[in-house]
Formats: sequence, C-alpha cells, structure tokens
Amino acid sequence: MQFPIPSRRLFALALASLSAFSPAFADEAPADLDVVVVTPTRTEQTEADTLSALTVIDRADIDRLQPLSLQDLLRGTPGLSITNNGGPGKNTSFFLRGTEAGHVLILIDGVKIGSATVGLPAIQDIPVDQIERIEIVRGPFSSLYGSEAIGGVIQIFTRRAEGPFEPNFSIGAGSYGERRADAGIAGRGDQGWYSAQVAHANTDGINSCRGQADPGAGCFTDEPDRDGYRNNSISLAGGYRFNPAWDVDAHVLRTDGYSEFDGTFTNQTSTEQHVAGARVRYRPIDALTLSLNIGQSADLSDNFESGADAGTFDTHRDLGSLQGDWRVGGGTLTLGYDWQRDRIDSDTDYDVNRRIDDAVFGQWLQTFGSQSVQIGARHDDNSQFGGKTTGSVLWGWQFDPAIRLTASAGTAYKAPNFNDLYYPFFGNPDLRPENSRNFELGLRGTPGWGHWSVNAFENHVDDLIAYDAALFAPNNVARARIRGVEGVLGFTWAEWAFAGTATWLDPRNDSNDDNHGNVLPRRARESVRLDADRRFGAFSVGASLYAADQRYDDAGNTNKLGGYALTDLRIAYRFSEAWKLQLNANNVFDRSYETAQWYNQPGRNFMLTASWRPASR
Repeated sequence: MQFPIPSRRLFALALASLSAFSPAFADEAPADLDVVVVTPTRTEQTEADTLSALTVIDRADIDRLQPLSLQDLLRGTPGLSITNNGGPGKNTSFFLRGTEAGHVLILIDGVKIGSATVGLPAIQDIPVDQIERIEIVRGPFSSLYGSEAIGGVIQIFTRRAEGPFEPNFSIGAGSYGERRADAGIAGRGDQGWYSAQVAHANTDGINSCRGQADPGAGCFTDEPDRDGYRNNSISLAGGYRFNPAWDVDAHVLRTDGYSEFDGTFTNQTSTEQHVAGARVRYRPIDALTLSLNIGQSADLSDNFESGADAGTFDTHRDLGSLQGDWRVGGGTLTLGYDWQRDRIDSDTDYDVNRRIDDAVFGQWLQTFGSQSVQIGARHDDNSQFGGKTTGSVLWGWQFDPAIRLTASAGTAYKAPNFNDLYYPFFGNPDLRPENSRNFELGLRGTPGWGHWSVNAFENHVDDLIAYDAALFAPNNVARARIRGVEGVLGFTWAEWAFAGTATWLDPRNDSNDDNHGNVLPRRARESVRLDADRRFGAFSVGASLYAADQRYDDAGNTNKLGGYALTDLRIAYRFSEAWKLQLNANNVFDRSYETAQWYNQPGRNFMLTASWRPASR
C-alpha cells in the first residue's frame, strides 16, 4: 500500500499560529492504559488489551478544555474531519477516516442514535455538560454493530458517579451572548449508584451564512443577522446490584434545541432527542455473563420559515439485544442477538415508514503468550434490503514489553436511509447497502516517558449512493478508495505534559465518471493538534493548536476551502478545593475560515466559567 506524505503547508500553518506566543502547554498526562473500555469488543477490556485504534476522552479532559460543543471537544481526534454549517447548534457532520458522514455509528450509553430519514444523528444537539466519557474506535465494526460502522464507532457515556456523593455546578458567560449553566448530583454505594444532571446553553450566535450561494450550494439567501441557538437537557441514570449474580441499570437523556439559520424554505428548527435504555445482567458462574438490553432513541424535528410551519420529520428507533460472554480456554466467546425497528412519523408521505433488522453476531478473543486475536462475524436480516454478512480479524503481537504490532482486516456496510429509498419523487426503493473492505497496520508503544502510536490503513468503499442523472434518483453508482496514516504522541517533560495527534488522508473518488481520482469533498487531507498544560500551585495554564489543510467543497474539486490554524488559550485558578474559575480564549488570532463553503465560523471569542465540584464524601 502507498500512503500520503505530509506536506509542508500544514506545518507552516501551525508555525504561523504559534509565532505570536511562547510554546503551548497541556495538562494531559500519558495515557492510563488500565482504563476499562467496552466499545472495541462490546465486552469489558482494558485499553492496553485492545487491538483496535482507540481514543478515550474522559470528564477530566472536558473540565480542562471547557469546550462549547461536541465538535469543539473532538476537533483534532485522529482521522476525524468535521464540518459545521455556521456555528453553535447548526448542522454538523463527522467524517471518520475519510468515509462519508453517514459511515460513523454514534451510540449514547449503548443505544444507537440518528435520524432514519436523513441517516445522520443531530451531533450539534448533544451537550458536553452531560458527557462523562467518550470512546472513539476507528476502523470497520459492522461485525459487532451492524450498519453505519464503516469508518468507526463513537460511543458517548453520560454522567456517572465514582464516589459516595458528588454534587457539581457550573455557570458561564462569554462572547456572542453565550450563557451556560449546569448542575447535578451523583453517588455510589456498596450496591447501587445514581446520577442526575441538568444543563442549559443559550447564544445569540453568529451570521451563519455569508450570503447568496452559487446554484447547488450554500444557503440560497442573504440574511445578514445573528442566528441564535439554545439547548436544554436532562439526564438520569442509576443502577443496583441485588447480589453477586444479578444487577440492573437504566439511563435517560433528553435534549431540546432551537436553532435559527439562513435559508430560503426553512430558517428555524425545533428539535428533540430522546435516548433511553436499560440493562439486566446475570452471572450464574464467574465465567459466564448474560446481558439483556432494551433501548429507544428518537429524533424529532419541526421546521419553520420565519415562524410559519415548514414540515415535521420525527423518527423513532426501538432496540433490543441479548448477549452472552463466556470465558473458556483462556479466551472469551461472545454470542449475541440484536433487534432494531425504525419508524417515521412525518407530514411528508413515505411509501414505507418502518423497517426491522434482526442480527446475530459472534466474537472470539484470545491471547497466546505474546500474541492476541479478535475474530468476529455478524449477519443482518433487514426487511428492506435482505441479508448482509460482515466480518473482521484483528491480531496483535507484543514483541517487546513496551511495543505492540497490530494488523486487521474487516468488512462493513451502511444501509440506505428512508430519504434515499422513499422520499416522494426522489427515492429509489431498489438501493443496495454501501459496502467496504478495510486493511490496517499499527504500531504502538508505552515507554516509561509516555505513549505513542502509528496506524496506516486502506479502505475500499463500493456501491456508494449518489445521484444518478439517468434515473433522476439516487443509485449505487459511486466508489471510493481511502488511504491514511494516523499518529499519536503523549509525554511529560519538565512538569509540562504534552499531547499531539496528526492525520494524513488520501480520500479519492474511485468511480468511473468525470470525478475519478478527485479528492472526496469536505475532508481535510492533513491535520494536526498539539496540546499542553501545566499547573503552578492554584493556577493552571494551557493552550491547544489545531491546523487543517485545504479541502474541497464539491465532488468536482472546483470549490477549494483554504487551510487554517486555530489557537485556543486557557487559564484557571482554583481558589478552594471545590471552586475553580477558568477563562478560555478561542481562536485567539481571529482566523477566518470555513469547513463548508459559504458558512461562517466563530472568530475570536471568550468564555468565563465558574465551577463547583467538592471532593467525594
């Protein structure tokens, strides 16, 4: 395989942004590889034992960075490109490892979220104040999770308790009329735990679109006003262990959002997201664990044009799964069954408004001395497009106590959404799933001074759904070939803890059309992030630098978006054990940039936050 080589442009962007201040600082210590994760295998496993490319973001990272949105928090994640249509609360898409926005599976506490009509989750409405931890697994994972997991899986865990009683509260204000507040309580005892969190965010926003767009792009109107956004959310969770064999837990998250934007037919939207789930776990013997999970997610959207009703699109997803994990022969055998039903309730008339997917899956985890394997397979039976089988093999060799070599191969797929299939006068009910084949090599080290990793991959995606002019409808006509390299580095030096990531992508159109060989739109081919912080007694200071190379906004590679570099600074003062005051300055050099053509991004802005979080007692 051939892989892209980083150009000098990206590093020039980074150096230009750094030239105005002294070296950046971050507060992120070397990775704790004893952290238990579940997303790479659907079973509990330490981060050190995982064979996949994994990024974990915990509550301490969120408190340190004080991001205003999920996209701000995940900016700079290896392999991730982000587009946003005009600031807070506006449509946001993730492109993981150069795949399509619909090729990333998003879970909240194990429940799959997203709109069945457009096939995307409302990422912009997920409040960071409700998040305890995020696990990001890169690579094909349809063999465990089914549709969407071509580029990877992002699982968000809502707030949880670690100590006996943990209250928290924060309030903040900043640029563009930003107001934020959140509060909650959590606690854990010998047999049970609970958590409750409420959050509010409101901003006057920025002018989301910079004017009348070219035909086929942008917002098609000129509305030079601020486009505000507000979000209210609540999460409740709890669990109880009746005895060593039986335990249960449940969780609920609800968000209510309202966003203004620039548009001809709609310029306001009111949204709701509901996510609820429950699990019963039974351990009849130490070697066997049985889990029954049920869940539901809803994506509800009411659209308006200057206050007048402009359409309703409500989708509901019901889920259930039964999974058994059996430790035998020094390994772990996992067998499971998944059930999913998608439903639509809309004032737009779809020929079909529901579908059901049944799936069985299996996985084997085993370590043989210095070598480990993870082998998985899954078969989905969908009421719309029939059966689909996917599989994966991951291998690891710990040839040195501090160095591991990994290799993997896997297949994945993406089911067509309801708009592609049945939208009036547009849908094509004969569409097939999109398919991919991925190959990857990785090397990672955990020396005493920190941690590092390098992963190289090649992904071929076939039967991509695109508009077919011969049919005047979407069709399976496109292909893509994506190659990339990701690097991660973290270390502590002279009481400074540094962290960095870098991504090089070559995402190419491989279709037999006029765009063959072109770069896939809205993906930054090169990006880098650098973080560092240090504490000085009650004070801590830090900075983050993110730089991204140029990208194209269209399949024909005629509309080029320039590269850019963003520098964020932060300073915090802990004036008691429980109280902290933090000032964040974002995009301090006031760079003007776009991640989607015609759509503005915030300039220099500030946020002052006071937080109270006493030690557990």
